[in-house]
Amino acid sequence: AMAGKTTANIVRIQAVERSFGAAGRPLLREGRTLMGEGLLHKVCRKRVQLRQFFLFNDILVYGNVRGKRKFTSQRVLDIAGMVVEPVEDSTEQRNAWQIRSKQKSFVVYAASAREREEWMMHLNIAIQAIDHPEHSEANHAPIWQPDSSTSVCQSCNTTRFSAVTRRHHCRACGHVVCSTCSKNRLLLPSQSDKPLRVCKPCFSQYQGNKPDVSQAVTSDDSDHEPADRAPSSGLSAPDPHQQQQQQQ
Repeated sequence: AMAGKTTANIVRIQAVERSFGAAGRPLLREGRTLMGEGLLHKVCRKRVQLRQFFLFNDILVYGNVRGKRKFTSQRVLDIAGMVVEPVEDSTEQRNAWQIRSKQKSFVVYAASAREREEWMMHLNIAIQAIDHPEHSEANHAPIWQPDSSTSVCQSCNTTRFSAVTRRHHCRACGHVVCSTCSKNRLLLPSQSDKPLRVCKPCFSQYQGNKPDVSQAVTSDDSDHEPADRAPSSGLSAPDPHQQQQQQQ
C-alpha cells in the first residue's frame, strides 16, 4: 500500500511539472509530497489576479492560468520560515490572508471563509512539520503596497505620481516610492542575487551591515500579466482517480 501511495504521488507531481511546460522547474524530488491545489486570487501590484497554487510539504508553487491544466510564470516559495496570517475582512476583500516567505510576500483571498480556513490549516501543517528555528520573520520579503494605495511617494511625501512620474517599489519594505527616493541598491540575497532597488530610509538602515552597490536594475514587473478569467476554487487534495481521468 505504501508503494502504491508513493507511485501515485510521483505521478501527480509529474503531472504538475508537465502543466508548467518546459519553462517550469523540476519539482520531483525524494521526500516531496503534493498536499493539495486550488485557485486563489492574488493581490498583485496593478490588480487582483487569479493564480493556481500547488501546496507541497516543503514548497508552495503558483502560476498564471493559461488553459485547462496549463500554467505559466511559475514561482516557487520555500515553506521553511513561511508565515501565514489572516487579513481582516473589508469592503474591498474578504477571506484574505498574508503569505510571507523569504522569496516573496503577498496577500491572497479565497471564495469563502471555509476555503481560507482549509488553506491556512494545510499551510500551517506544512510549516510546522519543517519548523526550522533558524528561519526568522526578518528574512521575509515585504508585501508590496498596491500602486493604487497612494498618489504620493511614501518616502518623501512630496512627489506626486502621474503618467510621467512613475511609481517604484522598495524591495526592502514594499513602499511605493519615486525615482529620486529609490536610487540606491542593496543586495538582498533571499530575494535575488542582483542588487535591488531600495528607498532612502531602508538604505540608511541597511548600509551599516550591507554594502551600497551602484548598479541599476529594472523594476520587477512580473505581476503585470493580463487578468485571467476562471472560476474560483478551494484547496483540493490530490485525487488519484481524478488524475487518471485527466490524463486520458
